[in-house]
Amino acid sequence: MKKQLSIEVYGTDVICASCVNAPSSIDTYEWLEAAISRKYKDQPFSITYIDIEKPIELDHQKDYAQRIMDDEFFYPLVLVEGEVVGEGYVQLKPVYRELEKHGFSEVE
Repeated sequence: MKKQLSIEVYGTDVICASCVNAPSSIDTYEWLEAAISRKYKDQPFSITYIDIEKPIELDHQKDYAQRIMDDEFFYPLVLVEGEVVGEGYVQLKPVYRELEKHGFSEVE
């Protein structure tokens, strides 16, 4: 049994001002979930959406939310196992590369 990988998507309802024509954070979350599920069938992962404007319980999530609000990162911000793999206009290739580093492989 493979270890379930953790994917976190940070964002808010408002589209990032610096990310013209980019999808919203929640759209990015839904798109990533669908794309990863399709490409890596039956490989365990959890994907969590963290709204940076709502109360957050976990310290590391609070830290990333604050860093986004301090303009250190654009949102949506995507982490795989704690590694930043995309921010602002998120692309699939860096996300897939990080998943494959952790043992994910494409199912034919």
